[in-house]
Amino acid sequence: MAESKEQRMAREIYDQVGGMGNVSKIIHCMTRVRMTIKDEAKVNVASLKNVQGVLGIVEDETLQVVVGPGIVNKVANEMVAMAGVKLGEPFPDMFSASNNIENLTDRQRVEAKAAEVKAAHKSKQKNTKFKRILKSISNIFVPLIPAFVGAGLLGGIAAILSNMLVAGQIGDNWSQIITILNIIKNGVFAYLVIYVGINSANEFGATPGLGGVVGATTLLTGMNPEVPLTNIFNGNALSAGQGGILGVIFAVWILSIVEKNVRKFVPDAVDIIVTPTITLLIVGLITIFIVMPVAGVISASLVGAVNWILDVGGAFSGFVLGATFLPMVMFGLHQILTPLHIEMINSSGVTLLLPVLAMAGAGQVGAAIALWVRCRKNKKITNLIKGALPVGILGIGEPLIYGVTLPLGRPFITACIGGGIGGAVIAGIGGIGSIAIGPSGISLIPLIANGHIIGYILGLLSAYAGGFVATYFFGVPKDAIQENESEE
Repeated sequence: MAESKEQRMAREIYDQVGGMGNVSKIIHCMTRVRMTIKDEAKVNVASLKNVQGVLGIVEDETLQVVVGPGIVNKVANEMVAMAGVKLGEPFPDMFSASNNIENLTDRQRVEAKAAEVKAAHKSKQKNTKFKRILKSISNIFVPLIPAFVGAGLLGGIAAILSNMLVAGQIGDNWSQIITILNIIKNGVFAYLVIYVGINSANEFGATPGLGGVVGATTLLTGMNPEVPLTNIFNGNALSAGQGGILGVIFAVWILSIVEKNVRKFVPDAVDIIVTPTITLLIVGLITIFIVMPVAGVISASLVGAVNWILDVGGAFSGFVLGATFLPMVMFGLHQILTPLHIEMINSSGVTLLLPVLAMAGAGQVGAAIALWVRCRKNKKITNLIKGALPVGILGIGEPLIYGVTLPLGRPFITACIGGGIGGAVIAGIGGIGSIAIGPSGISLIPLIANGHIIGYILGLLSAYAGGFVATYFFGVPKDAIQENESEE
């Protein structure tokens, strides 16, 4: 296949800026490809200006290559595609020397081990279409996790203070502080569809700003409540947010298809005016009258199914969910649950599923402590555990999974049993929900709603104990107990 104009420009621009390895990030505006350069001495500005199609160079905090409207997004997308990243994502450091393992701290050592095992595990998995979908969902929500955690914890503190205010334990002077905390929290959750729209557009190769507009469209801002738009399928009034996050993701996927096809027929000179206008009109109508009603039914059905499973299955359902969540994490399947958590929070104010699944990480903690006790003579294992255990208690489980239990085999299974025991306790008590998405472990405590913190802590302790006992008696490989002189 012949090289396109955009591919040729992308290749030649890389040649004149010191190669792909000299670039750490690429974004673009209406006319310029903006590159963050590692070593400016490697950039040949004179030759860069002579690349056919380059209209000018601006040297600022970023190196800005002017190529003009309409074509700029095509060149930028070709450049990031060559690097295997998305617009705005950091480029992999292709020339960095690997760290000397002997100079690493315990935490760095376990993280390095976890990364090695995780990479080896993933290399054996086939890149199926389903896994690509899960990867896309992950790419959409992972950048939002810090916002979920920070805003969620502030909202949890606000909820605790509100209860104390109602109970008369604190004075009215706290009311403004509570209001401020809630305003910050709502800065994420009230406009989450916009953030998801932008991230979805980045993932699907559409214009991020248009993705944000599509997300905002589902809020139905500007609609007169007295004369609402009608659901064309059942004649009922459409409601703001109907279809939720799932609807936004699907609508932005449609946006990416429509935008790319419209751009094929629009001249570059008027692309910046015509393409977004036509695209937003088409996708806006599809979103309002088709995606929102259909996605609304799907979202409500999924939330109802999960609540039914927890209500009817009780402790048994909790055990199954808690025990199988770690394998889901291992295969990357857990990412598909993030939109479901959000829909549960939108519909009822809490997600009852998250506290149950959080017990899987607690089972890992119990298993790690048992390994520490039984394998105390094995310095390699104990050093890995010392590095991974603190963050595991706080709810970051991957270092324990990939650095400790999974490489040993049996402890991974017994950790799953511990997670199942904790999940059974949480679901058996019932009604224990989180007001926002956050890490598991003790970090989730401030997000537990309606005074069920004690029940959540009981679940944690049960998972710790279950993981410890199962691992101590059944999950320690004999060769792990013995001290290995070569590993000290």
